[in-house]
Amino acid sequence: MTLAFILICTILLASIISIELGISVTIIEIVMGVILGNALHPIIPDWMNFLASIGAVLLTFLAGAEVDPEILRTKGKESLLIGLLSFIAPFAATFLFCFYMIDWSLNEALIAGIALSTTSLAVVYAVLVESGLTKTELGKLIMASCFITDLGTVLALTLVFSQYSVKSFLFLAGSAAIIVALPWILGKIREKYGEKLVQPDLKIILAALFAIMLLAEIGQGQSVLPAFILGLCLSSIFSGQPELPNKLRTIAFAMLTPFFFLKAGMNVSVTALSSQLVLLGLLFMVKVVTKGIGVYPLARKFIPADSMFTTLLMSTGLTFGTISAMFGLNNGYINNSQFSLLVTVVVASAIIPTFIAQKWFQPEHILCEDEETTGSESSLSEEVG
Repeated sequence: MTLAFILICTILLASIISIELGISVTIIEIVMGVILGNALHPIIPDWMNFLASIGAVLLTFLAGAEVDPEILRTKGKESLLIGLLSFIAPFAATFLFCFYMIDWSLNEALIAGIALSTTSLAVVYAVLVESGLTKTELGKLIMASCFITDLGTVLALTLVFSQYSVKSFLFLAGSAAIIVALPWILGKIREKYGEKLVQPDLKIILAALFAIMLLAEIGQGQSVLPAFILGLCLSSIFSGQPELPNKLRTIAFAMLTPFFFLKAGMNVSVTALSSQLVLLGLLFMVKVVTKGIGVYPLARKFIPADSMFTTLLMSTGLTFGTISAMFGLNNGYINNSQFSLLVTVVVASAIIPTFIAQKWFQPEHILCEDEETTGSESSLSEEVG
């Protein structure tokens, strides 16, 4: 109970610091976890592992729910090309660097490649909202590209590390059935019961995610891919009923995902990092430079005025990078030292490219155009009136 009290106080403090500094609470929670883990060296209890695993799956589901299918339709070609190269270039470069240059094993190099190939949908979404770009063509293209990149990450993690057997087909078939049936079931529940205080609609979504986790455990698969796809399939429903995802975000960010990110930070060893600062810098450069090599030429072609802004946002990583590294640690594919390196690179990639993008490459011309359009429409309305 002592550790539980310390952790919940830490979660509260992280929220306050995040609001005061204007920094993503996820980053603060990881940093606070690093401080706790290296100061107290606690043994992570089973209940925390349980909450952290639920938080990771719910976070993956919510990331899928953030994607608007209409964006993928209207910006299909551009987002597919940018998103694919945003995944492939850093994945291949990181894998080759770790496998051949620093002599990591095959599985260690694969985990590193997957963890550093990600783009943070959460960070990008937050930046676009803060910048007022979510409804612009640029914002829509970046969001769609993020989805393609993260889908590549989730597919790689699932296909490479799942253990295939007869039970795997049960996992795949069961997950597919849940994905197909849940939108219909959810509609029927809301039609019959409406918005009741006991929230049966929220509970059916959580039950579906628990069912996917159970099937993944039985089939020795990864629950992140079906959870991600399930979120995408429900995104159109959520867009018309925004109170549903808002309530799920409240559940996730208030109680579940903080334990996931705290746990990630608690597994970071500062002692291990202090002796590998050069390698830390090299891995960061591999991720960011190869993201640029993959994204910038296409961004220059499709959106020349904002190609650097797009490239920098696509270079960010956080949620799926942490999930991938944590998966590798929990399953024994990487050790604590390697995990510490990867998570630190992921967190740095969430902060540094975002700061540079907003400081020097903010697309002010788009915001000015929007303001002029809004002003013209207002003037026209006044004249007509």
